[in-house]
Amino acid sequence: MTAFQPIGNQEAANDSGHRFDTDRQWAASLSLGFIAREEGERNVTRLTRRHHHGPLRVQRPFYPEGPEGCCHVYLLHPPGGLVSGDVLRIEAEVGEGAHALLTTPAAAKLYKADSHGVAWGQHTKLTVAKDAILEYLPQETLAFDGSRGEQSTTIELKTGARTLGWEILALGRPASRLPFVSGHLEQQFRLTMDGQPLWLERQPLDPNHPRFAGKWGQGGATVQATLWAVGLEDEVEAIEAVREALPENHRWAITRRRGVVLLRYLGNERNEAWALCQQAWEILRPRLTGLEAHIPRIWLT
Repeated sequence: MTAFQPIGNQEAANDSGHRFDTDRQWAASLSLGFIAREEGERNVTRLTRRHHHGPLRVQRPFYPEGPEGCCHVYLLHPPGGLVSGDVLRIEAEVGEGAHALLTTPAAAKLYKADSHGVAWGQHTKLTVAKDAILEYLPQETLAFDGSRGEQSTTIELKTGARTLGWEILALGRPASRLPFVSGHLEQQFRLTMDGQPLWLERQPLDPNHPRFAGKWGQGGATVQATLWAVGLEDEVEAIEAVREALPENHRWAITRRRGVVLLRYLGNERNEAWALCQQAWEILRPRLTGLEAHIPRIWLT
């Protein structure tokens, strides 16, 4: 994966051509740890580590599914978006036998870069131990025209770990007639099992590159989404259940590879992408965790 090379005064750029400036960087980090505890006759997931720096934190865990259910945590970034120089780092570790669900209270915004083209960065690292479950369900990310930056998501699983999550990205603001016609984003995804790669992906998004408009690439689409699931007992049955339930159209597809079930969406409707991912999650969650889908309250506010 491309390493960040923060600099001062924009003297150099990293391999992606993005420039970072530590002299004006507003960094924030959050480190979370979950463990399963025996409390009486119950096995309860507790948030036992919560370290933060800068404007990135959580308030408290929620147990809407009951005290023995999944631990829900909302990742809070009060500024609500990233501007030139911002760098967010999120780490979460789910211990053996624990079950955590991470989400966000609102869509994240990636604002237009400054006149020097200084980039932002967002890096997420999720570690899931044996017999643990992590659901990573952030609300969508909105990239404004002219935004420049890098997102990386790393998920490290141990044998027996299970995970279900998604990432949804919308480019520009079509409702305001402000399409994504300039800027440069790079998304990186790395999912491993016991250190061995299951799924590696790197995607540059440049509206001036032929791939962006070409039918062999982005095809001019402004919204994309990826949902993943690892740890399903019967991947084929789960995929068929999703195919039967979701509306038939050419904008999404679901497949599997090396134990990873992947649903992809490529289109122009943010609400459609969200609805597809949520419906697929509601179908896959009981098969992965044994628990019915319980929509986080924050999604309804």
